[in-house]
Amino acid sequence: MKLKLEFQYFENCPHYKQMFDNLSEAIKGLEDKIELIKYPVEDEETAKKISFRGSPTLLINGEDIEGSAAPDEPALACRFYANGIPSAVKIRQLIIQRLNIEK
Repeated sequence: MKLKLEFQYFENCPHYKQMFDNLSEAIKGLEDKIELIKYPVEDEETAKKISFRGSPTLLINGEDIEGSAAPDEPALACRFYANGIPSAVKIRQLIIQRLNIEK
């Protein structure tokens, strides 16, 4: 069974491209072990439907990479990361960790 990565974002977010670049770098060599879904969030209705945590967000098998819970009032908004956008190294570590757990 493949690990499901869901990348949620909206086009006007200034940080989604950097996060996607980091994600792309992180999954190099692991493509056969994961399923990557790019999920553009285009309106408030969709944000509410998926309990959007903000752009960009990466879920691994439905869980936020920083453990952030789904918000009470999801909105089409940018996401703040206290330590900056997660690096490719950090994302890869989290993916490898989950792959080892899922074995």
